[in-house]
Amino acid sequence: MSQQTAIPEDQQQNKQREKRRQVVADLAPLLPKECLLHTDEALAPYECDGLSLYQSTPLAIALPYTVEQAQQVVRYCHQRQIPIVPRGAGTGLSGGALPHEEGILLSLARLNAILNIDPQARTCRVQPGVRNLAISEAVRPFGLYYAPDPSSQIACSIGGNIAENAGGVHCLKYGLTVHNVLEVTILNAEGELVTLGSEALDSAGYDLLALIIGSEGLLGIVVEIVVKLLPTPQQAKVLLAAFHTVEEAGDAVGQIIAAGIIPGGIEMMDKLSIEATENFVHAGYPLDAAAILLCELDGIDTEINETTGRVNEVLLKAGAYQIRVSENDQQRELFWAGRKAAFPAVGRISPDYYCMDGTIPRKQLASVLNQISERAAHHQLRVANVFHAGDGNLHPLILFDANQPDDLDRAHQLGNDILELCIAAGGTITGEHGVGIEKLGGMCSQFNDLELTQYHAIKAAFDEHGILNPGKAVPTLHRCAEFGHMHVHNGELPFPDLPRF
Repeated sequence: MSQQTAIPEDQQQNKQREKRRQVVADLAPLLPKECLLHTDEALAPYECDGLSLYQSTPLAIALPYTVEQAQQVVRYCHQRQIPIVPRGAGTGLSGGALPHEEGILLSLARLNAILNIDPQARTCRVQPGVRNLAISEAVRPFGLYYAPDPSSQIACSIGGNIAENAGGVHCLKYGLTVHNVLEVTILNAEGELVTLGSEALDSAGYDLLALIIGSEGLLGIVVEIVVKLLPTPQQAKVLLAAFHTVEEAGDAVGQIIAAGIIPGGIEMMDKLSIEATENFVHAGYPLDAAAILLCELDGIDTEINETTGRVNEVLLKAGAYQIRVSENDQQRELFWAGRKAAFPAVGRISPDYYCMDGTIPRKQLASVLNQISERAAHHQLRVANVFHAGDGNLHPLILFDANQPDDLDRAHQLGNDILELCIAAGGTITGEHGVGIEKLGGMCSQFNDLELTQYHAIKAAFDEHGILNPGKAVPTLHRCAEFGHMHVHNGELPFPDLPRF
């Protein structure tokens, strides 16, 4: 029986350089010189997204100025069967924009124009590189805004929001990205332009728009979007409630919803995240609290005044020992500034941290938070909890030091434990960060082999040869077998005739 001989590393590097030279030579006529990056120095900043634990270097990077240039790149990749990974602002936290070593990274950052604002229809047509916050800034003179507001909205792009179906602090009342996008135009795997949805309230046929939103670049590359705008509320107030225990704060969330009140947003922070944020932003958070809730109410003046009183009563009954109501917009924005700066604030108290993203039923908040604390103690790591309490979207921040032996491994193990807790509680492994490459094992835990096979069938229908962002979001059946989550019958996987991407 012959043994396979490993290819020496220097030969592999030479082979990679030759591939790069060929790809660059082929793409050079399609793009302006400054739109094609291929030197080691130019490629280095793109080797990962916001999840820096995983890094890879592509053959080349294309940064087109126009949709037509992007279309040429996709057509070339289709003809040569070269993997292509779309990238927005690079703020993603699941490795969804991790480059493929044998492929091209297509950056859409330069497609950043706001194409049209229609105040009467309350819509805005934009390119994918437009920053989330820039939309609200552009339509503010018309008394309108774009509701989804992830914490990274000052930097993240709307194209990336669509890829991951981003939410934000106000998703409880106004929904995720999928509820606020009317139409998208995509480049499919063959480089053809396809429009899904419409500016009307509904469109005929299958809801392919909802399928594309959250598909992480596996089914198509978004190049134009029509978003829905909302009128700016007449008034908004934030109630900051402090609790002596995490359990009381978690239970208070369910009691507010049970009272028939739907706030604009309900956010929760535990003691460690409160301390880190207050020392960074000075938002006025009580440092003696075990947990705080930020509950925003918005609407017309009479409604807000009445609802504020009702929420205040619910919070007091739930155990809040201190409640503060924002006195003006400046204070309200300061309360939110603390929450939105929680991630960088935690970065000041730990050399490294690992941001998780899972979703659980609201009634399980207290139970799951206690179990996270127990698991953290078992792995001898600290966890700062910051999350969208209204829809049960957890963002535990696992603090560690990569320079310490085994710290990174223990952080990974704790992260996996947290995802398993979310599944066991009846939730999911992601709320808005996506699966990327980070949660492939979690996908194997949450879905069975037949369900994953259906995902692959959908992928094959859109991308027959699997060139769009391969290796992300949906694990191969063989990979799940490696994870130990897949039942393999008689040495064979189910539906062996389907492509393995």
